[in-house]
Amino acid sequence: MQAFTRREVLRSGFTAGALALSPAVNLKAQGNATARWSFLTPGFTVLVVQYIAAKKLIEKNGAPLSQPTEYSAVSTYYNDFVAGNVDICIGSWDVFAARYQAGVPIQLLCTITTADMIFIITGDKSITKVEDLRGKTVAAAQSTGTFRMVSALIKEHYGIELGKDVAIQGVDNPAAAVTLVMANRAEGGLSWEPNISAALKRQSGLRTIFNAGESYRERTKLDLPYFGVAVRSEWAKQNPDATRRIRQTFADCISGINADPEDTVKVAGSGSGFPPEVMADALKSRRLRFRFGSMAEPSEQQSVVKAGEFMQRNGLLSKPLDQGFFATL
Repeated sequence: MQAFTRREVLRSGFTAGALALSPAVNLKAQGNATARWSFLTPGFTVLVVQYIAAKKLIEKNGAPLSQPTEYSAVSTYYNDFVAGNVDICIGSWDVFAARYQAGVPIQLLCTITTADMIFIITGDKSITKVEDLRGKTVAAAQSTGTFRMVSALIKEHYGIELGKDVAIQGVDNPAAAVTLVMANRAEGGLSWEPNISAALKRQSGLRTIFNAGESYRERTKLDLPYFGVAVRSEWAKQNPDATRRIRQTFADCISGINADPEDTVKVAGSGSGFPPEVMADALKSRRLRFRFGSMAEPSEQQSVVKAGEFMQRNGLLSKPLDQGFFATL
C-alpha cells in the first residue's frame, strides 16, 4: 500500500503540473518535446522528485518533464536510460561517464550530491575499521557506480579488493544491502542515505566504518561528486532551452532542500518510502549532503574531471573525460 501511495502522489502532482503550464510556455520551453525521466525507489531520488512536485518547480521553470517512471531495480533503471527509453536520469555520475566512453550518447547536466552519503555499515563487533573486512562478506548492489567507486577507493587507500579479499553478496538495490546486515546474513553492507539512517534508527548496534566522501577528501582535499543528472545528448541538442530549464529545476530543488531541511521532510519526506524522522536525521546529520554543480560552469566540470582521473587510475574509466561529456547549454 505504501508503494501504491507514492505512485499515486507522484502521478497526481506531475499531471497537475503538466496541465498548469500554459500553451505558450510549453511551446517555448519544450520545442514540442517532453523529457521522459525516472526515479529509483526506495531512496533519496524519490525525495528529489517529491520535492520538485510539491514546490511546483516544473511549473516555475517551464521545464518539460513528464510524469516520472518508478523503478526498483538499479540495473533496469540505468539500462533503460542507456537504451534511450528515458531522456533524463538521476544517478551516479561515473556510471554515466563509463557509458559515455562506451559510446552511449549521454551528457552530464549537473551534480546534486557528494559521496559523503555513501557508507559501509556493520553490526559485527569484530569489525571496527575497513581492514577488518578481510575474509568477511559485504552486501552490495554490484551493478551500481557506487560499488565500483567504493571498490576503487578501498583498493587505493587500503590495499583491499572487494570481491577478492572481501566476499560480495549481490543485491538488487541499496536498501537490500542494509536489510541483509540487519538480518545477520552479511557482516557489512554498502549503501547510501537514507538507507543508512533508517538502519541506524532501527538497530542501535549498527555503526558505520567507512564513508566514501571522507575517504576521498582526506587524500585529495576535494569533494567527490556522486549523484548527478544526465541527459540524452540528442534530446539536449534538439531542445537546448528546455535542457537549461530542467537544469534550473534541479538547481532550485537542491537550493530549497538545503535552505530548509525541516520543510523538505514535511513536503516530501513522507513519499520517500522512509519515516519523516529518518529523512530528518539523514539531512540534519549531513550524512545526506546535497550540493548542486552546473556542468555549464568550468569549475564544476573540473571537479568531475579530477574525480575521473581517480576512476581512470583504478581502471574504472578507460580514458580522461573530454568536453563532450558535459552538457554546457
